[in-house]
Order: sequence, then structure tokens, then C-alpha cells
Amino acid sequence: MTNTLDQQCIDTLRFLSVDAVQRANSGHPGMPLGAAPMAYALWTQFLKCNPGNPDWADRDRFVLSVGHGSALLYSLLHLSGYDLSLDDIKAFRQWGSKAPGHPERGHTPGVEVTTGPLGQGFANAVGMAIGEAQLAARYNRPGHAVIDHHTYVIVGDGDLMEGVAAEATSLAGHLRLGKLVCLYDDNRVTLSAGTDMAFTEDRAARFEACGWHTVAVADGNDVEAIAAALQSARSQASRPSLILVRTHIGYGSPNKHDSFEAHGSPLGVEEVRLTKQRLSWPTEPPFLIPEPALAHMRQARARGQNAEATWSQRMQAYALAFPDLAAELQCSLRGELPSGWDADIPTFPADAKGMATRAASAKVMNAMAQRLPALTGGSADLDPSTKTVLKGGGDFNPPVTQTDDTQGADSGGWSPAGRNLHFGVREHAMGAIVNGLAAHGGFIPFGATFLIFSDYMRPAIRLAALMKLHVVYVFTHDSLAVGEDGPTHQPVEQLASLRAIPGLTVIRPADANETAVAWTVAVESRQRPVLLALTRQEVPTLDRSRYASAEGLRGGAYVLNDANDQPPVLILIANGSEVALILAAAERLQSEGIAVRCVSMPSWDLFDVQPQSYRDGVLPPTVPARLAVELGMTQGWHRYVGDRGDVLGVERFGASAPADILLREYGFTVDNVAARARKLLTGMRSVG
Repeated sequence: MTNTLDQQCIDTLRFLSVDAVQRANSGHPGMPLGAAPMAYALWTQFLKCNPGNPDWADRDRFVLSVGHGSALLYSLLHLSGYDLSLDDIKAFRQWGSKAPGHPERGHTPGVEVTTGPLGQGFANAVGMAIGEAQLAARYNRPGHAVIDHHTYVIVGDGDLMEGVAAEATSLAGHLRLGKLVCLYDDNRVTLSAGTDMAFTEDRAARFEACGWHTVAVADGNDVEAIAAALQSARSQASRPSLILVRTHIGYGSPNKHDSFEAHGSPLGVEEVRLTKQRLSWPTEPPFLIPEPALAHMRQARARGQNAEATWSQRMQAYALAFPDLAAELQCSLRGELPSGWDADIPTFPADAKGMATRAASAKVMNAMAQRLPALTGGSADLDPSTKTVLKGGGDFNPPVTQTDDTQGADSGGWSPAGRNLHFGVREHAMGAIVNGLAAHGGFIPFGATFLIFSDYMRPAIRLAALMKLHVVYVFTHDSLAVGEDGPTHQPVEQLASLRAIPGLTVIRPADANETAVAWTVAVESRQRPVLLALTRQEVPTLDRSRYASAEGLRGGAYVLNDANDQPPVLILIANGSEVALILAAAERLQSEGIAVRCVSMPSWDLFDVQPQSYRDGVLPPTVPARLAVELGMTQGWHRYVGDRGDVLGVERFGASAPADILLREYGFTVDNVAARARKLLTGMRSVG
């Protein structure tokens, strides 16, 4: 049953949303009309938040995974007292408004994550629930529950159809995330059709099979039934919950009720009028907010202030009882780096044989992890290959039972406090989950796989860049040198593709010491994700008494050496494993009397933000003879080599063969690099 004030609040949410969409002449009115009651029940009876301080650490997290229903979220935020004005809602989807077409983290106060690509928000919520569970297990003490909140997410049919949601559902059930509650807007209509066209599985049975608690609400307008279902979900200590709420898209619209036409287009002026009449709402003025409804919804501010004040008192008591733990937790929650966090990062001695940069990365990660408690993550079932286990950090898993197969477990044991996340073979979910961890706060999360499988994660990587999340991607097996696994596992176009993402820093270090600096940059880069592309094969550890310091990586590109300190006539540029190749080629060319400069260029992104004077110092405009060498597509390199330069790259797929054979067949040899360089110089002379 719904009382009169409840109904007034629900209809206020509905028609603020509908009016915003209609004024913009763009948007999705159907979802707010159907889902407003469930959102209202959650926000007024259960959601722990403080509109006056949207970033309060122990707030409940709320994710609107059905981001096309953003107008409903903005109505909730405005009525609850967040810093989102009615004028912003009236300017929905317009330039300068805090109410963009889909929710954007950092743009609108109270929006936890950027949603729109379906399924991503749901998987983000799984990451947030993991974050709450791990922090609670690591820091709470008897009588001191300083981390104690829920994660709520509203999903739709489209979310549950996407593969990323299936992966995240499976993992969340396995991990027994009892504080994760999912409200399913079960309206059975998608953008173009009824779900009977393509989605007839038993959704409840699917989630139950994955270890979820499920409960169905037959009437999406029954606030009491929805509240009872939420209460039931909150009582589940060891199972995430799916509440299937039977709703109707476009509820109340005489001509678009239960129709896909209410999904992605405004109702139309006349249909808005008819819908308001049908639901006994005044047809004028638009954007009506009755005072009783506003007063009732604004109680969220007082509730939130009281809840945060109570939590602050708990934190003060906790800090007195456990000062070191409290200081560590607060540092992580603020996103700060503890003093001396980098004190143990190793420096690697020169070694002609060297080591794979993935192996160097493992040493660096484990050295940092001892002093950097926020570092948490894992791989998509590839720890032995990506070398990303935090030794002694424990495995984030339910406690071991007699029947569990613990192969691959870390020595720290299974528990919710474990810092090693086992994503299984689920790259899609891994990408979105680490985003959720970063958005939750308290973590520097990492996800690891082979570089080729970054394709599975690209939507999440793009969203991490869009949200400016502090996420680290550890992608190994970075080139044709993967060898016998063949073209399915040899990344060719991935580096070029990833470099095209605005706001993502891609770093491909040349040796162990560049890898150490790359990790330092990744940890320090709070406002953007960083991707490390690492080798499977061993690469020489450069003699830094002969070559420039690896700290030059911070500039994106730096001069490794010049021939006999003479002005260069030729510049060789490379990154990753190819740096050793250009150094060997340079020695040959120098023996012929050619003054060669060798430049290590591990990151275009870091180089491009340097002052022009620095960039000209590394790549002097007066030296047009430039050869770039990289085991990937040549796309993009010409901006650095210029019209008169050359690029040795890979313009076709790889093949199955030993790595040394592949490198020879694709021209990555000292002979070929030297020959291409000589040809450049010959061309310069003929032009001159």
C-alpha cells in the first residue's frame, strides 16, 4: 500500500523526470515512470547518505546502472538536498548543466560512477561491495565497526543481458557479498522490443544458481512490499540479493504504457498532459514540486548529518583504541600515499641477460605492497603469467572449507581481508570491478591480463579514463615475442588503440629500472588510470652508468645516449624490448662514423604534456632523420618522426613460431634497423 504523502513524492519524482526529458526533447521517460516507487522506498527508508557531504566514507553506495534513466537520479538528488538545482534539471542534457544525458562521476554531486554502457554499473557495484567487505575485514575491530555500509544498484533488462553482468553475477555470488543489493526494474521492455523477443530466461533461477538470494515483488507500485524485500535483502549476511520488481515502463501513459516507445524518446507534449491527468497530477506548471513532498524528501539531509556525526564519533573512539590502524585507514580513504611508501622499491643492477619486465614488475609490486596497504587487485586467472600476486597478502575469498580446492592460493590464506583478488577468466567483469574499487575509495586497484585481452576490457578502461579513476592495468605478453601462441595471442593493434583513449596513460618500459619508475608514476597518478605494457621475454637491464637514468621515463621520452657527445644526425626511438635493439643498431652505426642519438620513449602520453622546450631537447627539430621502432602498428608514430622520418612496425597479424624467428621475419634485427637508418640518411643527403 502507498499512503498519500508517499504517492505525492513518487509522482513528484516521476514528473520532474518526465518534464526534464520533454523540455530537452531528448531522453528516456519510461524508466522513471515505472521505477520511481522502488527508488523512493530505497532512498527514504534505507539509503544511508549525507547530501551535505556526498563523499562521506561510510555512506551507502548507490549506482544507477540503467544510466539512461538519469532523469530519475537527478530528481532524487535534487529533492534529497544534494547540490543539484532545479535549474540544472530544467537544463537536462544541455551545455553547462549538472544533469547530463547519462550520470557522470565528478560532474554531478552524488553520482558514484559514470553509467550508460549497460552492465558496467552493475559490475562497478560488485567492486564497491568487494571494497566495503575488504576494508571492514581489515580494519574493523570488536566494538569498532567503522566500515559498515551497503551497496545498492538499480538494473534493467539490458544490464542483465550484457555479458559483463553475467561475469560479475557469478563472481559476486561466489564471494558471498551479503551487502550487495540489486533492484531489478523488471519492466520486460528494451529500447526496440519487448523482452520476449530475445530474453526469456528465468532471471531469478539464474541468480539463484550463482548463489544469490532472490525475492520477487509483483507490483512495482507497492512501496510496502518493496521495503519488505529490501529488509529481507539486508538480512542476508552471506548472499548478495536480487529483488525482481515487476514494473511497467511508461507507467500511467495512456498510449505508451508498456511500450518500447517510452524508452528512448520524450512522450510528447500531449502525451505528457494525458499521463499527468491519468495519474491525477496537475498538468501545469511543469517541474512542480509540492512543498510537503519536498519537505519529506529533504529529511535526508538531517538523517545524513546525524548518521555521519555518529560515524565520526565511532571513528574518534577507534582512533583512540587503534591509532595506527585508524591513521592507515584514513590515509587510504583520502587517497593519500603514506610516508615512505616507495622506500623499498628496488634498483636493478646492469645485466646483459636481464629479466622480463613482468618479472621486474612483480618485484616492484611486492616491495611497494608492504608499505602501501591500498594496493589491491588481481588477474583474470593469469597470476603465474602476469606475476601479479601480492605475496603474503592473502586471497579475497570466503573462508576455506574441507571441499575447497585451494590450488593457486597465496600463503596469506582465504578471507575477506585478502588483498589478492581472483577474478577467474572474467576480463570484462575485472575491468568494471576495479573501477568500482577505485570509485569506492580506499584502494589503488590493479587488474592484470595479457595485452591482447585488453580488448575484452576496453569499455571499462574507457570509463576509467572518463571518470579519472586511479586504476593500474598490468598487461603482459606485450608483443609478437609471445612466440608460439600465435596471432590470437600476439598484440599488434592494441597499443595504438589504447593510446587513442583520452586520459589513459600508456607506459611500455624498456627494462627493469624503467619498470620500477613506471610503477611509481602509476601509483602517483591519482587523477587518471595508468596502463603498463610488459614483456614476457627477458630484456637486458641497461647499464645506467653508461646510459641516462631510468627516471627519464617521467618525461615520457628521454635521451639514453648520444654518440661521443656529438650533435646527432640520426635519432633512433623505441620503447619496451625494442630499446635494446636500437642500442645495438646504434653501436654499429656509430662504428661507421654516424652520430646517433638513442631515445627511449615509453609513454607518448607523458611526453605530450611536457613543455615544448623539453620535447625539442629530446627530438631536436633540426634532426629530421628519425627512425622509430616498435613491435606494433605504426599508426601515430609519424607525429614524432616527422614527414622525413620512418617507422619500423608491424602492419599485419603475427604467426606461430619461436620468438627469435618471428623477430627476424618481421625485420626486428640489428641488420634491418641499421639498413633502414642508412636509407634515411641517404634520402636526406639526396634531398639536401
